[in-house]
Parts: sequence; structure tokens; C-alpha cells
Amino acid sequence: MERFPEHQRNAKVLRARDVTALSRLALLLFCGLALSSGFVLAAEQHFVAVQDGYKSESLRNERKKLIEDNQRLALEKEMISAPSRLEQAARQLGLEPTTAGQIAQSDSARQSNSKTVVTEPKTEPKTSAKKASTR
Repeated sequence: MERFPEHQRNAKVLRARDVTALSRLALLLFCGLALSSGFVLAAEQHFVAVQDGYKSESLRNERKKLIEDNQRLALEKEMISAPSRLEQAARQLGLEPTTAGQIAQSDSARQSNSKTVVTEPKTEPKTSAKKASTR
């Protein structure tokens, strides 16, 4: 009992092609590719958005740290340039406070104070000897 006899010729049997079935299959393939490429693009945009979120968060943290450093440095600058500290540093260098005789008025100050007579002696400070020689 042989199911397929050997003497039967199947080579001459021609089938008619179903064009509508092929077009439906091509349309289904195209729609599937379009849908899957849409999912891939959406996933890629999601991952890019997540990475941008991490970057912006790290930049916010860095900005916060830099603002704190800037405030700390500004406070340190104010502490260093405090008048009492500058006076101590000047005394360590051998400088002394100025006296009234060492301060010379400028021409504009003399014109504004022309009504009042100033009888202070005009002596130049010790440090301005170099300035007088260069004039």
C-alpha cells in the first residue's frame, strides 16, 4: 500500500497564482515593518530623553556645587579683605597709618573747598619721592 505511486507525474500540474493573496501578504508585511519601525523609533526617543534627563540632573548638581563654591570664595575674599585684617598685615610689613599732613588735596577738592581756608602744611609722604621724580 503505497501512498504515492512512482509512476504518477506531478511535474505537469500547474497551479494558478493568487495575486490578491500576494498583494495582501505584501501589504501585511509593509504594515508590520512600519509598525515595528515606529516602535523602534519611539523606544530610541525614550532612551535619548532618559539620557538627557540624567545629563541635565548632573549639570544641575554641578551648577549647585559651583554656586556654593562661588559663595564660599566670596565670603573668604570678604574675610581676607576686612579692614582689621588688612591693618594687621600692613603693620607686619612695617607700614603706619597716615597722618593729616601726609594727605594732599587734589585740585578739584581745592576748588570745591575754596570758601574754607586750609592752613595745613603741605609735605609729601616718604613713599611719594619716586612719584615726584618721575613727573
